[in-house]
Amino acid sequence: MIDELDCVVLMTDIPEHGLTAGDIGTVVMVHEAGRGFEVEFVALDGETLAVASLSAAQIRPVAHREIAHARPVAA
Repeated sequence: MIDELDCVVLMTDIPEHGLTAGDIGTVVMVHEAGRGFEVEFVALDGETLAVASLSAAQIRPVAHREIAHARPVAA
């Protein structure tokens, strides 16, 4: 189950927001008992890059022993 403020991993690319599968975001709102989510994606310097409305199929919880990986994002 995914709740508000959980870190999640994006499962699909979202080109309109410059996001790629594997990007990590934070759930800021849960819709329809977990059928949809508002997820905020933030750069490592704290800048919000996107807030996206996503379905449950587009994200997954962060798993045990995963490591974050930094990548540049186009402006």
